[in-house]
Amino acid sequence: MSLYEKIGGEAAIMAAANLFYEKVLADPLTAPFFGGLDMEGQIRKQMAFLAWAFGGPAEYRGRDLRSAHAGLIERGLGDAHFDAISRLLRATLEELGVADDLIAEALRTVNGTRSAVLNR
Repeated sequence: MSLYEKIGGEAAIMAAANLFYEKVLADPLTAPFFGGLDMEGQIRKQMAFLAWAFGGPAEYRGRDLRSAHAGLIERGLGDAHFDAISRLLRATLEELGVADDLIAEALRTVNGTRSAVLNR
């Protein structure tokens, strides 16, 4: 069974993406990177990415992580921001009642993208 299925499938991904971005936009470290974005579109992209990253049925058709974040690197995106995103994702999954072992698995998956997101 995939992580996607273990955490509750599409409904869980939808809830997580919405709650996650509430947290991201409220965090002074991460919020500046999302100013002026179509947040509904951003949430849809995040849902598709999480579904794909967690082994769900959907195929991610967005830009690769390196090119999607290239402009943010120029604006100062770094490890502290990536760590904040990981922390906010953990808080989101905890708030939704996801089991600790599944949160750890999800964070390993997300942390595996660090090099691509930070263009290393």
